Amino acid sequence: MFNESAELSSLLTNSLSIENVDFTEFDIVFLSGGWGAAYDLGFSESLADKMFTAYESGSLIGAICHGVLGLIKIKNKDGELLIKNRKMTGVTNKQLQELGIFFTPMHPEDELKKAGVLFESKSKRIEFFANHVVVDDEKRFITGQNQNAGHEISQQIMELLDKWMIKKI
Repeated sequence: MFNESAELSSLLTNSLSIENVDFTEFDIVFLSGGWGAAYDLGFSESLADKMFTAYESGSLIGAICHGVLGLIKIKNKDGELLIKNRKMTGVTNKQLQELGIFFTPMHPEDELKKAGVLFESKSKRIEFFANHVVVDDEKRFITGQNQNAGHEISQQIMELLDKWMIKKI
């Protein structure tokens, strides 16, 4: 089991600083969500820089729920926001309202729209049950609306990775 392995447990207690991770070593970079992401991902210039290096190296970039906030500061070589005019999704204002989440410093729908994203979402009578996954036109960014998109976003990423690997051969 994971917690019974000293080596694996060490990875949790001695995690690497983002500064010491080479994002170009990964075919997929995935930003998970949760309320905590609203307190750091969207404010991190280091993360934005690392995400651009991942993008430049050809990595697929996935994000779900509040994790999409880690995409809002990524700039291209011309200094423009990389996600501007791309189709994406993230947790909606309606879901945050229904859950009573007003205290976080950033809200994904608002921040994505400010960054020029073509925001998409699905709605249900009770927003918690809504689910939507968006793949941008370039097929490099795969975003999920909320936690319910976990299975589908993973499937989409793996299908795109499979197509990408076939092209590389």
